[in-house]
Amino acid sequence: MQFRFTWVPVLTLLAACNQPQPDTATTAAKAEAPGPDLRSLADSNVVQLLTDYGRQYPAREVVLQTRHGNMRIRLYDDTPLHTANFLLLSRKGYFDQTVFNRVVKDFAIQGGTSDKLALRLSRYRLPPEIRAEHFHKRGAVGMARYDDEQNPGRLSSSHDFYIVQGQKLTEYGAQSSTGRTLTPAQLRTYTTIGGVPSLDGQYTVFGEVVEGLDVIDKIAAEPVGNDKWPVQDVGIKVKVLK
Repeated sequence: MQFRFTWVPVLTLLAACNQPQPDTATTAAKAEAPGPDLRSLADSNVVQLLTDYGRQYPAREVVLQTRHGNMRIRLYDDTPLHTANFLLLSRKGYFDQTVFNRVVKDFAIQGGTSDKLALRLSRYRLPPEIRAEHFHKRGAVGMARYDDEQNPGRLSSSHDFYIVQGQKLTEYGAQSSTGRTLTPAQLRTYTTIGGVPSLDGQYTVFGEVVEGLDVIDKIAAEPVGNDKWPVQDVGIKVKVLK
């Protein structure tokens, strides 16, 4: 079955009814971490602010903790804005108050949203950093966005990220589902590891899960409602390693 990847931003998603209240004291303390105030970010200044932040406070690995276990994520050097943004939101404690809010089995799990936020963001988007070498294999971490009609520039969401589960495909199935020519290495990956090649070239992939791939499957197996939000919330905590 073909899925159209239109990870709809938080404003149109329904909230889960059993989400716990955020730890406001911890969130407030993390919000004081170095870096720009999250409410100060805007389309007009986000490139400069994140460029400066990424240079001053670099890191390349985080651990995303859930009740199903932990995922170790490596962030890419050549997607500096998306990497810096993810690090900033992690250190400021934004992700610690969110959940996996859209889960589509054999496709992807999306997180970064909640209906009970003690720490809020201003509205901003990220310029795309789409690289041909970063493709939607199993474990790829990318940033969601509005579809092309609303967003012809393919600007990324500020906070809605996804992790690919996907399926193993034949070489023909992988190549025929994407609008670009896959390399032999990419074809091998899609046939042996799996992924969602139809997303290649459409969304910014800025990292990958290097430990804890089984956690993706556990989250993807969660029962969901009509809006694809898990019936029992899967909370998120993110720790920056280095």
